[in-house]
Amino acid sequence: MSTIVSSLFISLDGVVEIDPAWHFPYFDANMGAAVGEDYEGVDVMLLGRVTYDSFAGAWPEREAAGGEDATFAAQLGDTRKIVATRGTQDLGWRSVERVEGDLVEAVTALKEQPGIGKILVAGSVSIVRQLLAAGLIDELRLLVHPVAARKGERLFDEGEPIYPLHLLRSDVFPTGVVRLIYAPAALPAAKDYEDVTDKVPGAGTD
Repeated sequence: MSTIVSSLFISLDGVVEIDPAWHFPYFDANMGAAVGEDYEGVDVMLLGRVTYDSFAGAWPEREAAGGEDATFAAQLGDTRKIVATRGTQDLGWRSVERVEGDLVEAVTALKEQPGIGKILVAGSVSIVRQLLAAGLIDELRLLVHPVAARKGERLFDEGEPIYPLHLLRSDVFPTGVVRLIYAPAALPAAKDYEDVTDKVPGAGTD
């Protein structure tokens, strides 16, 4: 069964709706390497329509221009892309198809397809939320910028249940960006205040 990886740029206050004003000042070689690692070995990219349109509106032109980012642009173009969209118009890029039917059912079936090892959800917060709720995200990779965006769409909405996570890896970049990689987990054993009174400051020093 394949692994579903979510890759997101995020502010300290949880905003994942990227504003160039607070994103690009922190983008350095370390972040570029982290993004490259996220895209390494990807068999399928799963995208929401808004994210797809931003990709398709930029990367084909960058590939054609032949600049420093043309190699990555070509990689994106060649990768199989599946887009969650209600529209029927031409998606206008190569190696692209639509999600057929219910998203969760389609992704569950996709995970079981032979030959697919890694599925990347790039951005696409609405898809990430649905897959988190369905228990289908295997890794949540966050590049946390040292800034409070104060406006914009946030990753986590209000609701039930809570999402316990296990930290697999953390890296701190010179810009102050922190890379955090989480996997779903179970909560530790149930406790209340009476179970932790011996851990509060000053406990046991009488």
